[in-house]
Amino acid sequence: MRTRRGPTTVRLILATALATVLATTTLTGCAQSVDPIERLGKKAAARVHPPGPAEPAPYRRWGLTAPLAPAPKDPSRSQAGSPGAALPPVVDRIPTADKVVFLTYDDGAERDPRFIDMVRELRLPVSMFLTDSVVGPGYAHFARLQSVGANIQNHTLDHPALRGLPYAGQRAEICGQQDKLRARFGLRPRLFRPPYGVYDTTTRRAAADCGITAIVLWRVSMGPADLAYTHGPHHLHPGDIIAVAPDESPGPGLRERTTRLLRRVQEQGLTVGRLEDYV
Repeated sequence: MRTRRGPTTVRLILATALATVLATTTLTGCAQSVDPIERLGKKAAARVHPPGPAEPAPYRRWGLTAPLAPAPKDPSRSQAGSPGAALPPVVDRIPTADKVVFLTYDDGAERDPRFIDMVRELRLPVSMFLTDSVVGPGYAHFARLQSVGANIQNHTLDHPALRGLPYAGQRAEICGQQDKLRARFGLRPRLFRPPYGVYDTTTRRAAADCGITAIVLWRVSMGPADLAYTHGPHHLHPGDIIAVAPDESPGPGLRERTTRLLRRVQEQGLTVGRLEDYV
């Protein structure tokens, strides 16, 4: 015999069922939220696990107090030599209205991998004048430098003082290194720096015959202690070509010398330009 339930009984049964469902849901939710960090919420989690210190800006990592100003995209320049001249011009600075100087490095004795990082992170448009007998087995280092923006140029095969040597000997030194650099880097440089900065008319003839378009000296050099000037005012001037002494000379290493130089460049309201864009 079926018992007939009244409205009050039905309401009581429904209320009991609803309470059971709510209790089960609450218990299940608690069981799933066992991680205290989740219960604390995102804000509390940040307090428990604060983020690590922010990476310093690249310019600060390399000892500068401000980023280098970008070089002009459209270089303002005067021609270093006469158009159609038979011999390549010899330059130690570039006539330009742009507030730029140019960083050059000779020989290829340095092997500091951190210098590659410095060139990459600061986007330094440096020019490397390489001597085959000095670079030796280290061409891979300069290939990495080239891959981060450095330019590769010619500094002879064996680093002799060229002035006074016969044409054949000078041509062999310059053209021989042109061939080496083309084999290593897939290019024949346009720029040439004679060892010790000494040259003669024969040097210019040999350089022209090897495809060189300019012979590059320097007005300023960065040594172990400070800047030195070959002539003219004893302060940096727009268009100056700067030779940075290599690591084999006494005093601080190449990175430290470059940092000191960049500070001086910034103090005088200048920045670093790409030499190959101007000559």
